[in-house]
This record gives sequence, structure tokens and C-alpha cells, in this order.
Amino acid sequence: MKQLEKLKLNILRISIGLVYLFFGFIKFIPNLSPAEDLATNTIGILTFGILPSSLSLIVLAIVETLIGIFLIANWKPRIFISIAIVHILFTFTPLFLLPEEIFGKGELVFTLAGQYIVKNIIILSALLSLKIDLNNNLEKTDSTEPPSEQLIAIKNQ
Repeated sequence: MKQLEKLKLNILRISIGLVYLFFGFIKFIPNLSPAEDLATNTIGILTFGILPSSLSLIVLAIVETLIGIFLIANWKPRIFISIAIVHILFTFTPLFLLPEEIFGKGELVFTLAGQYIVKNIIILSALLSLKIDLNNNLEKTDSTEPPSEQLIAIKNQ
């Protein structure tokens, strides 16, 4: 069962990494990302216009691409899963900052940009699942208590 668990987590981590790599990479090419305007407008609001939109998109592209590469490579997963969680939480800010770009004709009708954001709930859930598993594995390896089988063997002696 342990191998299947590890395989499941690797598939999840790599698939999230591929999504980050793809969506990060397309932001390097002007007018290719469907979320380009939404991202630059949101970053402009969050940084009070200090960061120019062209630079903000490049920074976002670099961050997303690096998250993708490091998740795929499984390098420092604790750090990069945490960074990805923070990033993905920020993707929800247009719901509050730019509702006119997110909601269509009604409050529960999403534009394409809104759908683009809402799908991130799945990515957030998967990242949280990975984080929980990493924390559980850390607790198991850091535990100084012997495993239950060893306790039973000691007790029977």
C-alpha cells in the first residue's frame, strides 16, 4: 500500500507541476494567456500600481514556471507546495477586487475568466492534500516512539 500511496502523491505533484509549468510558460508570450489582462489588473491593484503591468506579468510567469519545475523535480517540496498554496490563494482575489470581470449576467454566472479562477479550487485542494501528507510523513520520521510492532515485541519478551 505504501508504494501506491507514493505513486498517487507523485502523480498529483507532477500533474500540478505540469499545470503550473504550462500556464506560467504561456505568460512569457504576449497575448497568449487568456488570464493575462486579469492577472496584470489584479497585480496592479494588489501592488497599488507600483509594479508596471509588463513587469508584473513576467514576474508572475517566472514564479509559476519555477513552481512547476520544482514540483515536477520534487526539489524542496515543502517550500514549493507552500509557495504554490499562497500563489493559488491570490488567484481568488479578483473575485473581490474585479467582480465585474468575473461574474456574467448574474451573481452565480461566471465569465470565462471567472471559470478560470474557480477551477483553482481543485488545485488548492490537491496542494493542501500534498501538504498534509508531507506533514504526516515528517511527523512519522521525527517520532522517537518505536512503531507499534516493536512495542508489542518488547512487551511479549
